[in-house]
Amino acid sequence: MAYFRVFPGVLTVVLLCVLVDCKFIAYNTSQGIVDGKLNVHLVPHTHDDVGWLKTVDQYYVGSNNSIQGACVQNVLDSLIPALLADKNRKFIYVEQAFFQRWWREQSETIQDKVKKLVKSGQLEFINGGMCMHDEAATHYIDMIDQTTLGHRFIKEEFDVTPRIGWQIDPFGHSAVQAYLLGAEVGFDSLFFGRIDYQDRDKRRNDKTLEVIWQGSKSRGSSSQIFAGAFYAGNYEPPTGFYFEVNDDSPIVQDDINLCDYNVQERVNDFVAAAFAQANVTRSNHIMWTMGTDFKYQYAHTWFRNMDKLIHYVNQDGRVNAFYSTPSLYTDAKYSLNESWPLKIDDFFPYADRVNSYWTGYFTSRPAIKRYVRMMSGYYLAARQLEFFRGRNKSGPNTDSLGDALALAQHHDAVSGTEKQHVANDYAKRLSIGYKECPLLNISYCPPTEVDFSLGRKLVVVVYNSLGWRRTDVVRIPVVDENVTVHDSAGQVIVSQIIPLAGSSRDMRKFYSSVYVGESSNSSVYWLAFTATVQPLGFSTYVISSGKLAAPVSVKQISYPFDGSRGSDVQVGSGNLKLVYSGDDGKLLQYINSRSLVNISLEQSYSYYAGDDGTIDSQASGAYIFRPNGRFPIQTEGKIPLVVYRGPLFDEVHQTFNSWISQITRVYKEKEHVEIEFLVGPIPIEDGIGKEIVTQIKSTVGNNKTFYTDSNGRDFLKRIRDYRADWDLQVNQPIAGNYYPINLGIYIKDKSTEFSILVDRSVGGSSIADGQLELMLHRRLLYDDGKGVDEALNETVCILDKCVGLTVQGKYYLRFDPLGYGSKWRRSFGQEIYSPFLLAFSEQNDTFTNFPVPTFTAMDPSYSLPDSVAILTLQELEDQIVLLRLAHLYEVSEDKDLSVKASVDLKRVFPDKKIYNIRETSLSANQERGEMEKKRLSWKVEGGSNKQDPGPRGGPVHPTELVVELAPMEIRTFIIDFNSKVFLY
Repeated sequence: MAYFRVFPGVLTVVLLCVLVDCKFIAYNTSQGIVDGKLNVHLVPHTHDDVGWLKTVDQYYVGSNNSIQGACVQNVLDSLIPALLADKNRKFIYVEQAFFQRWWREQSETIQDKVKKLVKSGQLEFINGGMCMHDEAATHYIDMIDQTTLGHRFIKEEFDVTPRIGWQIDPFGHSAVQAYLLGAEVGFDSLFFGRIDYQDRDKRRNDKTLEVIWQGSKSRGSSSQIFAGAFYAGNYEPPTGFYFEVNDDSPIVQDDINLCDYNVQERVNDFVAAAFAQANVTRSNHIMWTMGTDFKYQYAHTWFRNMDKLIHYVNQDGRVNAFYSTPSLYTDAKYSLNESWPLKIDDFFPYADRVNSYWTGYFTSRPAIKRYVRMMSGYYLAARQLEFFRGRNKSGPNTDSLGDALALAQHHDAVSGTEKQHVANDYAKRLSIGYKECPLLNISYCPPTEVDFSLGRKLVVVVYNSLGWRRTDVVRIPVVDENVTVHDSAGQVIVSQIIPLAGSSRDMRKFYSSVYVGESSNSSVYWLAFTATVQPLGFSTYVISSGKLAAPVSVKQISYPFDGSRGSDVQVGSGNLKLVYSGDDGKLLQYINSRSLVNISLEQSYSYYAGDDGTIDSQASGAYIFRPNGRFPIQTEGKIPLVVYRGPLFDEVHQTFNSWISQITRVYKEKEHVEIEFLVGPIPIEDGIGKEIVTQIKSTVGNNKTFYTDSNGRDFLKRIRDYRADWDLQVNQPIAGNYYPINLGIYIKDKSTEFSILVDRSVGGSSIADGQLELMLHRRLLYDDGKGVDEALNETVCILDKCVGLTVQGKYYLRFDPLGYGSKWRRSFGQEIYSPFLLAFSEQNDTFTNFPVPTFTAMDPSYSLPDSVAILTLQELEDQIVLLRLAHLYEVSEDKDLSVKASVDLKRVFPDKKIYNIRETSLSANQERGEMEKKRLSWKVEGGSNKQDPGPRGGPVHPTELVVELAPMEIRTFIIDFNSKVFLY
């Protein structure tokens, strides 16, 4: 009976299909904002990862589709005719690494059409960097550089300056992104997808998904930007509105001759979804992100369905729908003249559900993280040298390294969340731009391993890319222990020789076989000597055979700990001393005779067992840190403590087990501890993935409070098990308290500061009072279900045998009286980022007369203030130079250096005449003054709304040429040294 009751209705539909004569419909897509209605801004977009499951090349051309059916070339090829078909259609595009490649392949005819689409606003460039960079594992200089590459191209080709930040996929969001890569590049708003699920729930309830984000306390209201977190926690359309070919959402079927006519049903779905979003959004404007990863490969399917939706939804009249962009949406919000909640600090750590903290990637792939950081400092120095020498457009230049570094900032690159073959591709690209001792991390450097017995000499040129004079210890591998070091004037330089540690020697032997194809079996020593180099300059040193004037001997002492109680072991010949237990070799005490700091401390290793996900399908993986217990790493028997004492530094060699060893250095002329660790291969024979951490325990009473940097810039206050924006429900007390560290982490009490600085991005925390913890390496056996579909199990293979990756790295620790730690964190932090750059050559002369033995680009009697660093010195074209200067200190961070500082450009460039100088935005694509005039000024809830931009340096006088910088200020200039070139 039920069957027959339904049948007449079906028959009626069929008869209508036969009787009605359907005609062409001209869809009305011209609608704009309508006052008094709910306005739905449809924003067509694609998110094109610059490498993830496939390499950047594979994504562009659409190869290797067995992994993922994605072809960016198809997206852009398909997009342009779809936009040309209707002047009301709009689209936003982000990743310049893909767009620029596509652009170069187009005919002039297509390029002209695209330029018209950009000029009309149908095609808008959002974000505008080469990639959508990560915000946790990236250094702020790299973030600026990759954004600048994209912005300058867009300006040169289209005369356009992007005005919207679009960080929709990174896994948490940094304060530096808000104020530097937001306010300082001239963006009017910043949109993103991922914030903590608890934070999102509260913001949805309170209608505070959209805020005014002030990312810097030092920069005040000038660092504010309108920021919005997407309604659903992703950057996709509402459920049921995906229109890529083969997607399963119902298309809008408006041909009444067909039996699945569904216009009213689709309109009802649209209206319901719009009101659901409006219920958690302030004002009568909402944004729908119409697209997701690698969509619009056949753009017509998307636009055809959106045309229909706009047409029929507006006929229905309950809501108003139209094509839009984030720029139009931002302008609509601004025109309301409303006040918005204020957000300070950042959006770390990020969890998308219970037990799913995306804090593992802070450390994932630590080797490539180090490679990226090393290449970043190298790129900074190389651009300086390129300027001094004169840029050669046709010959070797820094462009390829700049492009490779830009790609490496992608949120699935330096983050460590890509497939292994993609990580290999990033590393290969970086290696193309770097030739000088690329395997120094395994103590292997053929240019320095010279046979001096035949009278040959090794010339070492040491370049200092910092703006102040610098003295530091240079360490290089050599194969002869009887050598001596002279400066360019022939004076003997104090040096010392230390044999390569056993674990380092084994790693050198194995990895040289892997990467060079032959095993290095020769005896190797570390030669260390002190180099002093002027700012932006170099010094030259000569290493030769020196049996009569050999390096000062290094005394080696072994402490076997064979059960007989011995006295404590003290190392360090300067102000700083470390004390080790005479019973078991454990670190006991840090003593600084100058600062009078005397601290008991202990260092240890342990591992977190990576959860396999059997309980709730959430394993620990490339993204997720999901520990299943912490276990101390015990030493394998009584391991002797080996101490080397020398004139430059003392070394303590410790072997904890067969896969963890470390060298601790205490320099005579420095007051910090350098710890060089070697971790791996991490054993997995027990079927358990492991995440290796080191803890340093002290007596500093920090009361749950610690501080971590934001992308190497500002330090942010963290409180264990606490969030300022909501009442945190603690379900992961370890992973939920991990934060990204690019520069350092510190704790303090009423008398003492305890700081650790790092040589790459890592994750870390203060899990217990008095303790700092760093995660150094990860090897896991299960995928965490976040998309990469691959366990984070890095291996190295040779002769059909694969072993886990060994990682070598350094971190540095220091204790200071309260209020004095920032000087070390800031100044030495710059030295870690910009180490001496070494170049080598061989000579056979009895003595070498150098045409230019030493050099400084600056006035020899001048150096930059201690609080100022050169971030960029780059020749853009013939004598047109990009210069960035940065104040390193925050307001009130240091009693002496948190003040305005001045840089005399005449003394920075004493041999060049500056014909023109103009200040620009951070990404150098518009005049600073014009940017500030255009930027929107937003109202903040609960305040007087008086603008307090914080201190700022004054304008640069055209003849005095002195640049003033306030705390945390970065100033960017285009300088013209060529009187015949006028670009302005």
